[in-house]
Amino acid sequence: MPDTEDGLFVLHRIIRCVAGLAAASFFTEVRVIGGENVPKDGPIIVAATHHNMMLDPIVLSMAFPHSRILHYWSKASLYANPIVRYILLSTGNIPVDRKSRDRQVLFKGTFEALSKGGAVALFPEGTSYTEPRIMQVKDGAAWVALEFTKWIKENPDKTPAKNVKIVPAAMVYTNKSKYRSDVIMEFGRPISVDDYLEQFFDETEGSSRAAVKSLTRTLENELVGVTINAPDWDTLYAARMARDLMWEGAKAIPLDEFVPISQTLVDVFSTPDATTNFTSVRRTLLEYYSLLQSTNLTNSVLSSLPLPRTLDPNVPTPLPSRLYTLLLLFRDSLSSLARLPFFVFPVVVHMPVYIMGRLGARMVEDEEETQATNKVTFGLLSMLMIYPAAFFFLWALLWYTPTGAILAGGIVYLFAIYHNKMINDNYEHAKRLLATWRILVGVWAPKRMELSLAALSQYTTPVLPKDNPWIDKAKKTPTSSSPPSPPLPAKPPVKSRKKRRPPTRRIMRHVLRARVEAVKALAGTHLAKLHGWEADGEGWRTANEVTRYLRSKGAKIPSIQTSVSAIDDEWAALSSDGEVSSPVDD
Repeated sequence: MPDTEDGLFVLHRIIRCVAGLAAASFFTEVRVIGGENVPKDGPIIVAATHHNMMLDPIVLSMAFPHSRILHYWSKASLYANPIVRYILLSTGNIPVDRKSRDRQVLFKGTFEALSKGGAVALFPEGTSYTEPRIMQVKDGAAWVALEFTKWIKENPDKTPAKNVKIVPAAMVYTNKSKYRSDVIMEFGRPISVDDYLEQFFDETEGSSRAAVKSLTRTLENELVGVTINAPDWDTLYAARMARDLMWEGAKAIPLDEFVPISQTLVDVFSTPDATTNFTSVRRTLLEYYSLLQSTNLTNSVLSSLPLPRTLDPNVPTPLPSRLYTLLLLFRDSLSSLARLPFFVFPVVVHMPVYIMGRLGARMVEDEEETQATNKVTFGLLSMLMIYPAAFFFLWALLWYTPTGAILAGGIVYLFAIYHNKMINDNYEHAKRLLATWRILVGVWAPKRMELSLAALSQYTTPVLPKDNPWIDKAKKTPTSSSPPSPPLPAKPPVKSRKKRRPPTRRIMRHVLRARVEAVKALAGTHLAKLHGWEADGEGWRTANEVTRYLRSKGAKIPSIQTSVSAIDDEWAALSSDGEVSSPVDD
């Protein structure tokens, strides 16, 4: 390895740049929160969450504060070949002898990197998985930090200028498998190991392991505090649906507030005995969520269309007329056609990228944490063929001159930037146009073609991600502060299965009805007590406080039915007289 962290690490920088460009073309934004918690220099162990396979180290490396080089572990046996050894060391990897039972031997390369003031990145969960909460945090990061202090005592000449610290890093994806979604990367306060050293060096049997376990619990609490954790999938899905109904735009929630808002709603729906209508409210939200999941639609797209809606429980749920759907289609078609001349060429050039990304995702339909990785990988390979070909084509037109090479490179670069700048708005308009077509088909189809309630039931139960065999759920208790929610009664068991795509002409009416019923349910529900969402302390919060908090963050929810008894109670009911604002009014 290079003598200092300021070594060249040429391949690391190249790979970080190329992979970063690919990730930037897939995600709309990577928002870094708490970057001031990351030391600019000195030895640190970055303990990051791991829910999106190879994209996690890519995103972590490309957006890491102060552009510090992150060192990752790799098998020591790979370093036997000199060429492979150079590649691994130049990319910043650290050899780890996984067969050794001696931790001083196991972490020798890690200690060397830390002694030179390096930053070592670990994923203490041990594997990438898709679950509603953090399922496990293993002891690896704690062992490295504490064993490093022992190694320093035995090698005083290699003592770094600063003490080692553990930096918690949480990566939360707004929708980790979807194109043009966002990433929130939040760094917690550095954890010092000083408070654990006395117990770690105590010669009493089991003391060192107890110190490691204690440090691991501290790390786990820090990671849980900056991520979204639900006791089960039903609670998480209900909270997601409520969030999408309160913030209807695809980018309506500021990324800085995405995690606290989501966790607030998770806590609200984790209180099953708060009100008598809790079960029916959650079931209604889950049915709408499942219908959207089954039809590959989103509430943000439907909300962008001026569809009729009402919150009055006494008014039948309206459906748009056939003439109205034709007008919607005509409007959105004109809007898309007006944009087409400015975007058709970038779309045609990048079409292989879209197709290959789609094929890559279909290869791992049952593994949500792998879909984005495949999309980015297949898309990157396509771009590595398209952009060089475009460069040489333009260079040939410019007679292979040095000036022509500069111009060709500049044109290709600006073309890529133009594509990324234009894709968001055009992608949203394309989804809206497709949704309008599907609504038109569903509304114009004869009513007799509509799915019966019995046939519809298979589409009203959310599809769960496939279980990860490396996660031991039996031994893990929920990490969320909320109590586990019991399963909904009178419902068929939820099973993992492949995604279904029911015929649009038979299900679209049900989707539109479910959308309005979900809004009614949310308007008529009771916000339960909430634990610990305020930054200045912990405590149970009443519904008034929860609602004020959500409103302050931009939620569009009905007003509170205020009264003396409601204020004194532990929860208050939301009125269903009307809505603060409507897409039609906007």
